Amino acid sequence: MNWLTWIFVAAVIAETAIRLWLASRQIAAVHAHRDRVPDVFAGKIALAEQQKAADYTMARVHLGRWATLVDAIIKLGFTVGGGLAAVDALVRHWQWPEPWHGCLVIVTVFLVLQLLSSPVALWRTFRLEARFGFNRMSPWLFAVDAAKGLLLGLVVGAPLALATLSLMERAGTWWWAWAWLVWLGATLSLTWAAPRFIAPLFNRFSAITDGALKQRVEMLLERCGFSASGGVFVMDGSRRSAHGNAYFTGIGRNKRIVFFDTLLARIELNEIEAVLAHELGHFRLHHVRQRMITSLLGALVGLGLLGLLAREPGFYTAFGVPQTAAMALLLFAFIVPPFTFFATPLASWWSRRQELAADDFAAEHSNAADLITALVKLYRDNATTLTPDRVHSAFYDSHPSAVARITRLKRLALQ
Repeated sequence: MNWLTWIFVAAVIAETAIRLWLASRQIAAVHAHRDRVPDVFAGKIALAEQQKAADYTMARVHLGRWATLVDAIIKLGFTVGGGLAAVDALVRHWQWPEPWHGCLVIVTVFLVLQLLSSPVALWRTFRLEARFGFNRMSPWLFAVDAAKGLLLGLVVGAPLALATLSLMERAGTWWWAWAWLVWLGATLSLTWAAPRFIAPLFNRFSAITDGALKQRVEMLLERCGFSASGGVFVMDGSRRSAHGNAYFTGIGRNKRIVFFDTLLARIELNEIEAVLAHELGHFRLHHVRQRMITSLLGALVGLGLLGLLAREPGFYTAFGVPQTAAMALLLFAFIVPPFTFFATPLASWWSRRQELAADDFAAEHSNAADLITALVKLYRDNATTLTPDRVHSAFYDSHPSAVARITRLKRLALQ
């Protein structure tokens, strides 16, 4: 193995070791606080609910450790283990010309990866989630969702892969800049289309019909400057899970705020308004736009790096694959994640800052006390751990810890 191979293998080992170490810390921290409700939640979260959240969290982390090991094996198997070369050799029997051959190789690898990820997904849904009373998905619905997701991935991904391979073959040294423009157009189009055309393939969305709630929502939207062309919708999340949530999605006239029906069934009118104000904060503070720009700039840097690596024969010989455009794309897709993993704490920190900013917005435009009661219900009903490990949380968590978030909102409520 040459130096590039060794660096990649070392990165995979380091990533796996850190993931397993963080998982062990999380399990130890949650177990240590299993039998005591944090003071800030005293009288709001029962001990039995605290214990259920701890057991659920530990079960998820245990499954995550197995998934981490499987992921490492897959990465090494497809690269240094010769998996990519084997797929290329198998597909080459079809004798398709480029870029069709390369596209078929990419699609084949995609299908194999989906197959390999299925056991963990099945166990998570029908064993872990069912054990704690969250799963409401039938095997048939799981299969239908998987088929739809697979078909959607092929419909969107195959033409994008074909376009990228064609540019790599014919657009010269600066192919990666043209490819980025194609990806830019695809990303913007999908982000715009997702709420109205893609998400409804999996869930039903309906406008709010309750008169009192609709009036309060419209008043809040007007106060926060949210265009009525987007709107607020309710999603039938209860078909698949008992978990409740809310999220902001889309751009332009298709931007939407979506409530799970499971969430609306558990919180009061004023609490709904507070949660909505938080989601509107993400819109008014341009968080979605910022994340999209960051993602697109990251893609530009990544494609530029791939443009350099794709010209180097050593990039291919390091992993025993033929020097083709498809192999360059696939190798890059497998090699980059172990290195970008180390930037996870930075991304998590940025996300937590945005969540706190959205909380501030909600406290200003609604009521911090109402947001507190809504969050407490979310933590309780979703079996969210109230006592995560500090290092694990800093590395992974996109939201502030429950204790830190509620404590801060209590201070805002007193102002």
